[in-house]
Amino acid sequence: MSDVSQFKLPDVGEGLAEAEVVSWKVKVGDTIRVNDVIVEIETAKSLVELPSPYAGVVEGLLVDEGATVPVGTPIIAVRTGAASAAPDTPAEAGAEPGAPGGAGEVGGPAEDLVPPPAEPDEARQAVLVGYGPRTTTAKRRARKGPSEEPDHGEAEPVRALAKPPVRKLAKDLGVDLTAVTPSGAGGTITREDVQARAAGEAPQLVDQAIPARLAGAGWDGQPREERIAIRSVRKATAEAVSRSAFTAPHVTEFVTVDATRTMRLVERLRDSREFRDVRLSPLAVLARAICVAVRRTPDVNARWDDEAGEIVIQRYVNLGIAAATPRGLVVPNIKDADRLPLRDLAVAINELAATAREGKTPPSDMTGGTMSITNVGVFGIDTGTPILPPGEAAIMAFGVVRQQPWVHRGKVKPRWVTTLALSFDHRLVDGEQGSRFLADVAAILEDPAQALVWG
Repeated sequence: MSDVSQFKLPDVGEGLAEAEVVSWKVKVGDTIRVNDVIVEIETAKSLVELPSPYAGVVEGLLVDEGATVPVGTPIIAVRTGAASAAPDTPAEAGAEPGAPGGAGEVGGPAEDLVPPPAEPDEARQAVLVGYGPRTTTAKRRARKGPSEEPDHGEAEPVRALAKPPVRKLAKDLGVDLTAVTPSGAGGTITREDVQARAAGEAPQLVDQAIPARLAGAGWDGQPREERIAIRSVRKATAEAVSRSAFTAPHVTEFVTVDATRTMRLVERLRDSREFRDVRLSPLAVLARAICVAVRRTPDVNARWDDEAGEIVIQRYVNLGIAAATPRGLVVPNIKDADRLPLRDLAVAINELAATAREGKTPPSDMTGGTMSITNVGVFGIDTGTPILPPGEAAIMAFGVVRQQPWVHRGKVKPRWVTTLALSFDHRLVDGEQGSRFLADVAAILEDPAQALVWG
């Protein structure tokens, strides 16, 4: 005997509501073991590889690549039990389709599997390995013979033949697959079919004098418009900045700093024995300066607890570093950054950035931040007015460090100059406190030895 168990999308973070299926690591018919990676999903925070809680044969992939589904949705069906270990045995091969105990009881393509209805009082659901897998039998529609009519006398819905990546492309371009003329083998819709349909559905130009051949083409022959589903990081970022912008009253202050001594310090340390294997940047010095200055003005490291009606002063710094990634903007944070010496802080920043670019930031690094830095200088930008991450009282923008004419000791000289911008929550931080904190950070960049006095 064998059963079909369905693995439901688990909550891999804190309060995860949904996730996108990025890529399947298995296919129908594969034999898998417990802990084998079966799928890569993308949450609002990171990419996560999910291991299988079951051992057996993959019976069906219930969700296409590119689809976003709520937590608790069945995503894969696995045939478990004794029969799954030998799916091609003579006894199974000779069984009548649909006969009790035969291959038809649990076999068939993924389309034939119907997820069972949710049960409010069902036993503990299988999520990640170690949670405690639960074995259930998947329900499926009975196979229909060539002359059989669909149940309830309703017409069988048309299902276009297309691979998951092609389905994702069609969804992104807003193309109805049932309206696409297939050109692939066996009536399969190809990427080219979808792109051709998208170009053909481009809006007509008002100016009829423009050649018709340009009506459906944009740059480099691409469709004039592309629709991208709002999901994952982009969706979470939009919700977060909107909530922050309309909840916390933002104030932004600026200061231009002569950072020549900081740049000289960075060059000296890069050549020292302690930093030879570490990529040291001015960003690490700024991070250290913030951790030193915050002790003198702890209000900038507070949070507003609306439910309790309290202001919470946090005497630790979980320093967020905004990172631009292919998936969008993320702000993972370094826990207890204020306890790290400069070298360890530089290592942590480099590791955090690399992990974020790979989309492998663990959910724990995306929560609990107390204040943040956004380094707009890497794009050659002088400064900006950053929006606070929700729950944080302050964020600092670090502008590009470039040589400029500067009055130094009564003479105009070329100096390394940067601009800092501090946005803060005016419910928590008054102008005096924000100004004092910003001035302290600037003082350390102007003379790093100041940190020895305050730190």
